[in-house]
Amino acid sequence: MGLTKQYLRYAASAVFGVIGSQKANIAYVTMRGGEKGRYVAVAACEHVFIWDVRKAEKVLILQGNKYEVTNLCPSPDGGHLAVGYEDGTVRIFSLLSGKSNVSFSGHKSAVTAINYDGLGARLVTGSRDTDVIVWDVINECGLYRLKGHKDAITQVLFLKDKNLLVTSSKDTFVKWWDLDTQHCFRTMVGHRSEVWGLVLLNGEKRLLTGCADSELRAWDIRYLEPGLEHGEPKEKKVKGLLSEAEERDVGPDEDPEERILTCKKAGSILRKARDRVVSLVADPRAKVLLCHGTDAILEVFTVMSEEEVQRRMEKKLKKAKKKARAQAGTDEVLEPVVEMQLSDEILNLASIKASSKIRSADCLLSPNGEMKVALLLQNNTVETYSLSTTEKSPQGTKTARLTLSGHRTDARTLAFSSDNIAVLSASGDTAKVWNRSTLQVIRTMACEYALCSAFVPGDRQIIVGTKSGNIQIFELASGSLLETTNAHEGALWSIALSPDQRGIVTGGADKTVKFWDFELIKDQESGSSKRLMVKHTRTLQLDEDVLCVRYTPDQRLLAVSLLDCTVKVFYADTLKFSLSLYGHKLPVLCMDISHDSTLIATGSADRNVKIWGLDFGDCHRSMFAHDDSVMFLQFVPKTHLFFTAGKDKKIKQWDADKFEHIQTLEGHHREVWCLAISPNGDHLVSSSHDKSLRLWERTREPIILEEEREMEREAEFEESMAKGEEPVVPGETTGEAGPAGKKTMETVKAAERIMEALELYREETKNLEDHQAACKAAGKQLPPPKLNPILVAFGNTPSRHVLEIIKKVKSSELEVSLLVLPFQYIPDLLALFNGFIQDGLEVELVCRCLFFLLRIHFGRISSNQMLLSVINDLRTNTISKVREIRDVLGFNSAGLQYLQREVEAREDVMFFTDATDRFEEKRRKRKKRERAILTIA
Repeated sequence: MGLTKQYLRYAASAVFGVIGSQKANIAYVTMRGGEKGRYVAVAACEHVFIWDVRKAEKVLILQGNKYEVTNLCPSPDGGHLAVGYEDGTVRIFSLLSGKSNVSFSGHKSAVTAINYDGLGARLVTGSRDTDVIVWDVINECGLYRLKGHKDAITQVLFLKDKNLLVTSSKDTFVKWWDLDTQHCFRTMVGHRSEVWGLVLLNGEKRLLTGCADSELRAWDIRYLEPGLEHGEPKEKKVKGLLSEAEERDVGPDEDPEERILTCKKAGSILRKARDRVVSLVADPRAKVLLCHGTDAILEVFTVMSEEEVQRRMEKKLKKAKKKARAQAGTDEVLEPVVEMQLSDEILNLASIKASSKIRSADCLLSPNGEMKVALLLQNNTVETYSLSTTEKSPQGTKTARLTLSGHRTDARTLAFSSDNIAVLSASGDTAKVWNRSTLQVIRTMACEYALCSAFVPGDRQIIVGTKSGNIQIFELASGSLLETTNAHEGALWSIALSPDQRGIVTGGADKTVKFWDFELIKDQESGSSKRLMVKHTRTLQLDEDVLCVRYTPDQRLLAVSLLDCTVKVFYADTLKFSLSLYGHKLPVLCMDISHDSTLIATGSADRNVKIWGLDFGDCHRSMFAHDDSVMFLQFVPKTHLFFTAGKDKKIKQWDADKFEHIQTLEGHHREVWCLAISPNGDHLVSSSHDKSLRLWERTREPIILEEEREMEREAEFEESMAKGEEPVVPGETTGEAGPAGKKTMETVKAAERIMEALELYREETKNLEDHQAACKAAGKQLPPPKLNPILVAFGNTPSRHVLEIIKKVKSSELEVSLLVLPFQYIPDLLALFNGFIQDGLEVELVCRCLFFLLRIHFGRISSNQMLLSVINDLRTNTISKVREIRDVLGFNSAGLQYLQREVEAREDVMFFTDATDRFEEKRRKRKKRERAILTIA
């Protein structure tokens, strides 16, 4: 036996029971070989689940690390998914492999909006920290940070044909940004409340915004050309709802020479709902618009094309003429004037009523007018609908509903079967039994609002205690309700199996503890089979509501926690009073007794855990356990170790003998309601307000407490660094645009590795110079000095070692890592860059580092006379080498274009797009022929 007590680590094993988290949106995605509209991506706490809505099963899980997913955006080509997290990071996953190779870290808090540009080469993100960052997806680096909003960003959109960006925020402003100069050139101030969403319509000539009222405001956009004749720009003629007088009306602050576009209010559309807009979504071609508030109604609008609007106006004019003739009584009447309204362009097509409140929506529109809608609901459900936009009054038809894989409300009670295989979870309307190894639902049973539960010995039935005070018994084989017994007048808060397994004891809000025995009675319907029920035997009347009851394993004592913050212990046979445990300042919500009946641990709403001795009722130790109420407590079987769960989202393991905190299990993103430990102690299941159930597994890895504390301190340091100030470029003042990166532990470590490599380079260079001087002094060749073991291990020269270290730095973290470097290392780095460019080594990477260093250290480099020769050499070598690379790229590009033209000429189809369409058409025809053959057969 060792000198110190060893503990084994519990590690996260799986997340289940969650269909879609509420913090992020839902998005249609395209999987390889799958049809459009079949797969949806939804956040599941820190992961992303890809669901096949037709089969109601998960086809892919995009694994997250620690923080909750807050936003999703599929790429234009459908091959990737950008995922934003609570800590401000963004990761791009491949939908083919399910892996993430690109990650960006720039925001200080949750990412609230993500969007790709038309080509998928750039990504823009908005955050709760009020910043907007534009990222280069191809080079995997940040371009710039745009500042100006005063509250959380709600939507960000690229314009397809122009290098412009439009953003909305909770600060009531919509801002237009020129990405060529990285500045805000227009701020729209026509909203009285938070702007929750915006979409671009009519070929990006119309902007629609949704606020915290019942109106959707429309704005006409007129783009202005930069050509200046007579001091005024040329204007594109854009058809809109503005009169000529309004178009001529230019405010004093709108200088035509500085404007890129004008944005005038064109009207508003009234929604049926009166609450705020939660999300405003358009299909990729901006033909259909979805809008919903905090209720269960989704409003569908259709955007008419110019031809359709013209036809509607002609019909209106014809009706107006007919009406005028009828009123005048003659054929000769004045030509009536019909004004075009916004309601003529955007029509309210239909309303879809979901089964619960809507959290997010997405849609796809097929060329034949068939629309598919996916809804993520507040109650952990995904629903899909279809409707035809070509019909006059279309009705939404529900096509799928994902419900089986999770509860509609929080699971407030958990239990393990005696064989460690089945897990019972019960919520406000259902009780589910899961297979622990496969995490699949075995049975789903409708029940009342469950507060406590247990497996009946034998694992053939389950018992559920409800909020209405009833005991419900279900049979697992059939999933049927066997018996409902009215046990208490108030809520039934706790159920405990008696150690002899012959009955149960219940405690309720009616200030009583009741004892029940199991008994089998003949089923009157079948006549032959017997069914289980409970028979009331004894009642213990108390002065306060009973919150928790527990037997000692030897069945000698019964512990009861009361609303008056005390725990009273009674003799189980005579119900005589034995001990009173008082010391908690708030009610004891949970407790458990060790396997040897010597210790009782209590957890309270006062955030403390107390350990008592059951022999004299003395308090061995009081420990501050959680930052909020302790909701559940249970001993690991056959040990004095116990777990607690709290409203602070954490689960903690404790040693009741040494009074030590052993391990913290972090993963839940909301309050943890309950947990259950398997009879063999190898598994732990927990339930939370985030709708997820989590499985934790005991590993063979030992825990060293000092290392645990060190890891906790490192995590705290990383969090404080993440919330620190942004990197500041020397000599630059903070303005609207800034560097996109964020100083993190990874960037600091990368900078340290670069510094170590440069130190090694200096040391080896000095050794080589000393060796050459010694050889010159001795007049003969001396044995070369020994290389550093690191260089020997990697087989690199000192200069190549520096380049390899720089190559290993993540592209998205490169600029911030170089920014951390002290200036004393820059001269050596510039000299090395000159050699790399001369040798043609990683020219693109070296040029990127070189230009960044020249920009941030321009003043000190230009004033240093020693660096002038290095800079001159760099200028000459860089220009010539970059020209060579450009010529190679041009040659390759011309060759590829020639091959494309040759293939198109031979195949008589366009290269990619037409080939795909032809292939799809052939496949459809083949399927039709197969169906025809089957019909004839």
